[in-house]
Amino acid sequence: MRAFVVIAEGGDVDVASDVLWGLGVRAIEERSGEGRTQVELWTSVGDEDEAIERAVAALRGRWSHRVVDLDDVDSRAAQRWREFASPMRVDDQLVVVPAWQEAPESAMVVYVEPGGAFGLGDHPTTLTSLRALVRLVRSDRRTDDVIDVGCGTGVIAVTAALLHGRGVRAIDIASAAVEATNDNARRNGVEDLVDADATALADVEGAFDLVVANILAPVLVSLAADLRRVTRPDGRLVISGILAESHQHVLDALAPMRVVRTDVLDGWACVELCHP
Repeated sequence: MRAFVVIAEGGDVDVASDVLWGLGVRAIEERSGEGRTQVELWTSVGDEDEAIERAVAALRGRWSHRVVDLDDVDSRAAQRWREFASPMRVDDQLVVVPAWQEAPESAMVVYVEPGGAFGLGDHPTTLTSLRALVRLVRSDRRTDDVIDVGCGTGVIAVTAALLHGRGVRAIDIASAAVEATNDNARRNGVEDLVDADATALADVEGAFDLVVANILAPVLVSLAADLRRVTRPDGRLVISGILAESHQHVLDALAPMRVVRTDVLDGWACVELCHP
C-alpha cells in the first residue's frame, strides 16, 4: 500500500484537506511536519501511478508532496478507519452502507466497498450528487441513459442502475476505480447493468439524458467541451467537487449551459445545468 503525503503550512491545512477530500479519500491523518508550522496530511489515493498522478495534478503545485510505501503494519493502521465507518442516509428511502456492515431498514440499500482509494459516498460532493441523481431519476424527466464521469467506487452508477433498472455507463481514468465500480456492481446485483471502463470522456460516443461528474474544478474545466457534448439537448448535467464560494470559473467554462439548481452542503456545491 502507498501513502500520499501532502505538506502544508498550518494556515493552509484546511484548503489542502478539502482538495484531498474532493479526490474521494476516506481518511486523512495529520502529522507534525519538519518545520514549526508545517503539517503533513497522510492519506491514500490509490496504489497505481495513474491515481497518484491525478492527485498531484489536483494539488496544482500549491503544496509539496511525497509517496511513501507502507509495510504490512502501517497498511493495517491505515485501514483502521473502517472500524468507525457507518451507514450514510441519502434520503428517507436510500442508504449507503459499508459492505462489511449490516444495513438498517430502508427501501433501498447500496453496499459499497471502497477498495482502499475511494470514499463510501459520505463526502458532501458525493452525497449531493446522489441526491441530485435520485431527484432527477424519480422526476418526470427522461433519465434512460446515465453516465457517471469519474466513477470512483461506482456508488453513483450503481445507485442509478438500482433506481431505474437500465444500463448505466461509468468511466474513470484510474483502473482501480473501474475495478471498484465493477466489484460494487456485482455486490449490489447490477453487474449486467453497469458498464465501467477507463475510456477517456473525449472518446465517449453518443449523448446521455443525465451526466453526473463528481470531480474537481480543474478537471471539470478541462472536460467542459466534452461534458456539454455528451449531455443531450434536453438532458441534464450534474457537477460537484466544486467549492460553493469559488466555482464561477467552472460555470463560465461550461457556458452556454445554464444553471437550473444549486445545492450546497458543508461548503461544497452541486450544480445542475441544462442546454439553453
